[in-house]
Amino acid sequence: MHSRTLWLLGAGLLSLAGAVFAVETQGLAEAPLSGVNPNPVHLYRPAVAPLSAMALLGKEIFYDASLSSSGSLSCGSCHSPDHAYGPPNDGPVMLGGANLARQGARAVPSLTYLERQPNFSIGPDKADDDNIIDLAQMAKLGQQAARTTKTAGGTGASANIVPQGGLFWDGRADTLQDQALLPLLDPNEMDGGSAEIVADKLRRAPYVQRFIELFGAGVLRNQRLLIAEAMFAVARYQVEEPSFHPYTSKYDYWLEGKARLSESELRGLQLFNDPDKANCAGCHTSAPTRDGLPPLFTDHQYEALGAPRNASLVANRDPNYFDLGVCGPQRTDVAEQTQYCGMFLTPTLRNTATRHAFFHNGVFSTLEQVMDFYDFRDTNPEKVFRRAADGSVQKYDDIPQKYHANVDVTDPPFDRHLGDKPAMTDQDMADIIAFLKTLTDGYKVEN
Repeated sequence: MHSRTLWLLGAGLLSLAGAVFAVETQGLAEAPLSGVNPNPVHLYRPAVAPLSAMALLGKEIFYDASLSSSGSLSCGSCHSPDHAYGPPNDGPVMLGGANLARQGARAVPSLTYLERQPNFSIGPDKADDDNIIDLAQMAKLGQQAARTTKTAGGTGASANIVPQGGLFWDGRADTLQDQALLPLLDPNEMDGGSAEIVADKLRRAPYVQRFIELFGAGVLRNQRLLIAEAMFAVARYQVEEPSFHPYTSKYDYWLEGKARLSESELRGLQLFNDPDKANCAGCHTSAPTRDGLPPLFTDHQYEALGAPRNASLVANRDPNYFDLGVCGPQRTDVAEQTQYCGMFLTPTLRNTATRHAFFHNGVFSTLEQVMDFYDFRDTNPEKVFRRAADGSVQKYDDIPQKYHANVDVTDPPFDRHLGDKPAMTDQDMADIIAFLKTLTDGYKVEN
């Protein structure tokens, strides 16, 4: 069953199937100067209940640093609950390994709002299609299909034959339990060593009795089953713990008519949804779904944006090394589909103002830098990319020349050319950032 359907069932929403919330993105922006949403909606949030025994076990594992080779790194170390389950540090990546001296390969994504993440696929949403085709067949369709420009409020996003869904920056895991296991064994992260070592630590963990109570003592003798149940427990913790998907931002409450946006925040929202300006909503959808689920601020698709190379990453000291996202090096099953080289998952913008590492390589540390990238990448690339010894601007310097054609140059504001007027002014970008800050969870509604 599709994960989104499961979520709906869990929330007890089927009885409300007839309630349609046809909220249009543009309509949301037509708010009066008072800052109140003129068309409030009711948002359906995940049901809140006490954690199950399985989830409580998962919580123990999530914060168990003894599973790492250093003895000081747990899932919660890189996915800090105090930082929206994102990285707590100010660097581009986290450090791991036995001595906490090895750089992770990519910026740490947040673990929030993954409960509605679809599985990895290539092409338009096929959630209701029972015909199964493999990734190679999907990719072939993609080679033959023309790319559709994605604009805020448009319908092109669902028509593009591009990678979508999955977890990590390259979608190489479909389930939360797979996502939990890979960092545990990654030598640059928790560096758990091997399945044997991890299983032995689980058998000696202070919470081992919970395994016996849930699965019987036999689970401890079956290494594969023990680890599988442990990772499933971590996944259950992420699904059941409300702080992984609270939907308590100021914007959520504004959608419901319970909060007022300031003049700057409201203008930022309008610019965010303006297809001729920032066009952020072309990929970071800002409207609730038709069945009243809060917006996730991602269309789950992959894009090659051509972010600058991050010279602070050790791997990038090798001029022949390139992180190509869907094409590898961490993911290998789509490597031959070179039309997708350089593409990375579009992340949610919820809680983005709490981060200090943006894009897959963490090349930007502030929202101001990110906005400059979107505004000047094509009109004034010298403001974004480094220069070579001969003074030429090294545009798209983190993607090999042969894959530059994969970079998005059609979706506004990336449809502009060298010397054109940028899409946004400094004030525009400041207002958009003000709006982005309304996506931070934990807002207290005024009485």
